[in-house]
Amino acid sequence: MKVRYLVALVSALCASASWAREPFEVKDIRVEGIQRTEAGTVFSYLPVKVGDVLDDEKAAAAIKALYATGFFKDVRLESENGVLIVVIEERPAIAQITIVGAKEFEKDKLKEGLKQAGLAESRIFDRSTLEKAEQELKQQYMARGKYAVKITTTTTPLERNRVGITFHVDEGRTAKIRKINIVGNKAFKEKDLLSAFSLRTPGLLTWLTKEDQYSKQKLGGDLESLRSYYLNRGYLEFSIESTQVSITPDMQDIYITVNIVEGPKYDVSEIKLAGELLVPEEELRKLIQLSPGDTFSREKLTESIKLITDRLGDDGYAFANVNASPQLDKEKQQVAFTFFIDPGRRVYVRRINITGNSRTRDEVIRREMRQFEGGWYSTSKINRSKTRVDRLNYFTAVNVETPAVPGTTDQIDVNVEVKEKPTGAVMFGAGYSNMEGLILSGSVAQDNIFGTGKFVNLMVNTGSVNKTYSLSYTDPYFTKDGVTAGLDLYKRVLNTRTLSSVMNFNTDTLGAGLRFGIPINENDSIMGGLGAEQTTIDLGPDSPQRNIDFVNKFGRTTINIPATLSWRRDGRDSAIWTTSGTTQRVFAEVGLPGGDLTYYKLSYDLRWYFPITEIFTLMLNGELGYGDGYSGKELPFFKNFFAGGNTSVRGYNISSLGPRDATNRTLGGNKRAVGNIEVLFPMPGMRNDRTVRLSAFLDGGTVWGPGGVRPDQEGLRYSAGIAVTWISPMGPLKISVAQPLNSQPGDNIQRFQFQFGQQF
Repeated sequence: MKVRYLVALVSALCASASWAREPFEVKDIRVEGIQRTEAGTVFSYLPVKVGDVLDDEKAAAAIKALYATGFFKDVRLESENGVLIVVIEERPAIAQITIVGAKEFEKDKLKEGLKQAGLAESRIFDRSTLEKAEQELKQQYMARGKYAVKITTTTTPLERNRVGITFHVDEGRTAKIRKINIVGNKAFKEKDLLSAFSLRTPGLLTWLTKEDQYSKQKLGGDLESLRSYYLNRGYLEFSIESTQVSITPDMQDIYITVNIVEGPKYDVSEIKLAGELLVPEEELRKLIQLSPGDTFSREKLTESIKLITDRLGDDGYAFANVNASPQLDKEKQQVAFTFFIDPGRRVYVRRINITGNSRTRDEVIRREMRQFEGGWYSTSKINRSKTRVDRLNYFTAVNVETPAVPGTTDQIDVNVEVKEKPTGAVMFGAGYSNMEGLILSGSVAQDNIFGTGKFVNLMVNTGSVNKTYSLSYTDPYFTKDGVTAGLDLYKRVLNTRTLSSVMNFNTDTLGAGLRFGIPINENDSIMGGLGAEQTTIDLGPDSPQRNIDFVNKFGRTTINIPATLSWRRDGRDSAIWTTSGTTQRVFAEVGLPGGDLTYYKLSYDLRWYFPITEIFTLMLNGELGYGDGYSGKELPFFKNFFAGGNTSVRGYNISSLGPRDATNRTLGGNKRAVGNIEVLFPMPGMRNDRTVRLSAFLDGGTVWGPGGVRPDQEGLRYSAGIAVTWISPMGPLKISVAQPLNSQPGDNIQRFQFQFGQQF
């Protein structure tokens, strides 16, 4: 740009020198040489108007102004009988940009980058801008490890003073990290230190994760991870002296060397508290994770500061400041800390602002808030509010910020930003078995109808085994206190004749029921229900004798009055991306006297999440079930427990485990036990993407009962495998591949299963 102004100035001076004419009054102005530019555009930039007296100074100013637009390559002023003639030569315009040879990036994204560098179609062509854009293109490739990239550009003149620009890209091979050296380490092995790095040398999955490609940003993060590794193990004076990154002349191999100084290892000698202690000192000391005699850990120190700050925040001190000042004794290699506490002013919440909920009503979110407007600020209440909004499962993300109110010292706002996800779904399920082939099912649901937070579920399951037609309605806030009310209407048809692994019978059940739920506290709730159902039984010619005896005793059609009671506790940190916490559920179903069936079924489910590392989460799941009859009656065979399939023991066909009859058909049982061990982790290379999660699992379980096998004999079955869950733009997709570990002759194996949902 400076060069352009210099050329304009020189041209203006030359024009001034050549304009050796007497000043004259401009009677008219004519523009010559334009092809694309409108004459009006030239007039708008020209500082000379009709009626002005043009002299050398104004002529120079006019030429300089027109050059400054960047539209013109040459400008001359001429006069003829009082007419000012502006003769210009336009710069060419860019007609098209073509990129040839690009594979690493999408061409549209490359063009967007060129546009940000100032080069785009329809813009004025400028050689310096082209060079800048070329360098920007190279930088994008080098950021992907393409250090050997070569980019050549050609410009082709076109009609009407336009040019076409072609970028010829030779990407070359991607440079790989061949070696990472750490120099100066004595306390720890190099391989242990490198385990904290995200950058690494080529391995089995690095073609996918790109972790073997150098990035300055990633190296900076790895160096901070290395620093944390030492500081969390007592090396308070650890430092990184230098870092060298070198690349071979062929631009293919990268070598990284990190020089460190470990320093001595420090233990904690004393912990003191100072400042304004509004909370009893004894209570604050319980929040400090470090104790005298412990090895120093920056992680524990940071956590201690956070806990103290949050505790003060619970009393309304949102801007509390806690600093830990170290006092080093280098001779004894000990460090003492004094926690200086400045609570600041107590603040209250002025307003709660909710954004991002284009479909969900404000009241649905506000009723989950435990922090109230006009109340004193509370860290725990705000965190609890965020968790409750998250558990609604209407949003893919929930973010809460607490900015100070401008112009005040004792007020804050709570800004809740949500990102809605589709809550209506048309679900399609499928599985493949070597015995049955493809199995299909489906349902329609809306968990947040009209944004009110109410649930409506219309299930139409047309599987070959289970056919279900049901309508469920739930109001989670039937009362303002959070009492839940629901209604269920259903028709269930079970046809086991197409299942070679299950005993031969059909049932057709028509029923209705009412449900009510009462919240006990933030995590616990109790749900009760009462219903009525009619079941018609159709036995096949090879049905087991106990099924025949049941029909002879109770008839083909039975009336049942089921009552249900359940208790649920949800202590998960998130329903979107669970990393810690537990869920528990106790469920009881009883067939009440007055109906043909008197029985009871009890079940208990426990799911526990434990964070192993920042990215790995351990999930343990256990399920127990027991049922029987009372008043001299047995548990109806169609109320039996079953196991096997993608919701219990993967690797075995649905409902195929447990007691069997003489024809090897599954009978089900009155006892059920299932356990799952699963390690959850992000997709490699997609650590921050909460839509995809992988897992490795170990499943085990069975059912048993009268006349069936016991788990201490041969009933328990185990499997292991991998699974992926993806919340895709088309809906949730779950895929699992399992290998049975102790299958027996006659077992019905189903290694591959998937479930897909179309959301709207």
